[in-house]
Amino acid sequence: MDTNERLRRLAFEVGYRMLGSAAEADDVAQETLLRLHAADGVDNDEAFATTVATRLSIDVLRSARVRREQYVGEWLPEPLVEAASVPGAAAGAVASAVAPPDPVAYVEADETISLAFLALLERLSPEERAVLVLREAFGYGYDEIGAVLDKGEAACRQLLSRARKRIDADRPRFDADAERRDALATRFIDAARGGDLDGLVALLADDVVLVGDGGGKARALPRPFVGAEAVGKALSGFVRIGIAQGFTLEPARVNGQPGLLARDRDGALAAVMSLDVADGRIARVNSVVNPDKLARLGSTSPFALRPSARRGG
Repeated sequence: MDTNERLRRLAFEVGYRMLGSAAEADDVAQETLLRLHAADGVDNDEAFATTVATRLSIDVLRSARVRREQYVGEWLPEPLVEAASVPGAAAGAVASAVAPPDPVAYVEADETISLAFLALLERLSPEERAVLVLREAFGYGYDEIGAVLDKGEAACRQLLSRARKRIDADRPRFDADAERRDALATRFIDAARGGDLDGLVALLADDVVLVGDGGGKARALPRPFVGAEAVGKALSGFVRIGIAQGFTLEPARVNGQPGLLARDRDGALAAVMSLDVADGRIARVNSVVNPDKLARLGSTSPFALRPSARRGG
């Protein structure tokens, strides 16, 4: 990998974790490279790229505050998808959703890029988010973070402490064994494909959460469903509707976690789901149906599915 691509990828990683948008992260990465090339006498190009990407991302978050607050329904990040990395997926079934080459190389190894974790970061201020990302995702020291944000080490420690207090209670849990996570996801997909609704529900944790993001542009859950019964009914409704309309399910890796793609009979993408697995059960299902967030993956389906279930639990 040449220097430009290495730095572009670094800037993209920072931007995506900060913003949850591959399109906005692309813009951050491009602007970072432009500023790097225009600068004179840069001693540490990685530190420069990280600093510029972080500060640009903070500016984007601040400018997008009203837009984020007015977002219709639940917000989930734009998913990063790689189908060929999951057993059972057709090789080359899905092109990478991100511009840097081989995104799975870092997506798989880092749970801070999961949809659930990135959605949780929406609770934080831009600077809190920056400190948490730089510390937990990139392992930066407080002196390095202070240089990026132009703050003292004590201020950065305080920002990190405040950020962790805001999210720690709801931080997603993941099984450490990736093979076990994938095996459970395969059972989930097989049960859904076969219409085995009892088998599907049996894979859910008692306190499982289902979150859907339609952004007002596709029908989705009005708010999260919580509990095995409520989520089981919602997923059962999704499966029934999907089977009736000729939908297919493909295994995929979504933001480093096992997941699946729902396609209509013409092969267009209707939904991307990620499955968070903890303690041998599915603890959270994230479903992105907003067509704006799926457009980078190819054609999107005109069908907008909504699980035909009442809220329970």
